Amino acid sequence: MIYLRLFWEFFKVGLFAVGGGMATIPFLQEMGSRTGWFTDAMLADMIAVGESTPGPIGINMATYVGYTVGGIPGGVVATLGEITPSVVVILIIAAFLTAFRSNKYVDRAFYGMRPASTALIAAAGIGVLRICLLRTEAWESSGSLAGLIDWKALAVLAGIWVLTNLVKPVKNLHPLAFIALSAAAGIALGM
Repeated sequence: MIYLRLFWEFFKVGLFAVGGGMATIPFLQEMGSRTGWFTDAMLADMIAVGESTPGPIGINMATYVGYTVGGIPGGVVATLGEITPSVVVILIIAAFLTAFRSNKYVDRAFYGMRPASTALIAAAGIGVLRICLLRTEAWESSGSLAGLIDWKALAVLAGIWVLTNLVKPVKNLHPLAFIALSAAAGIALGM
């Protein structure tokens, strides 16, 4: 039964993967709170690892969650659930490619989906920032506004932003260098 549920939950997420894997993060947050399979902090870790490993982030996350919930078969089933909607849509489009290619309504529908996928990606970005930079449980226990912000994480974010936007020799480095630098800073600061 858990495999059927894994497939269904990730099938629903895959249906709304318009705009890429980052657009699915709000759906994954809702799934985590509803199913208890992962917390927001675990989701933030999955995003960090998923972005730094090869492959689409949505597939990586589906595989990881499926594996933690149902072992290797769970990872396979969750991954299949995530990709099935895309495969079905691609097969349908391939069957009717000539009709879709010049259809003005299809073109307008995809044009209309751009704001929705942009909003989903923005919501995901805000959610990740909230998880990474805010310590709501510390703030709730102390009531101090200074305790709300994770100053170490903010310092790492500011440092990476300065390096990637203002320091010309560093701007052109490969993204893996920034991933390694961020990981080293996180380890050094005990994050």
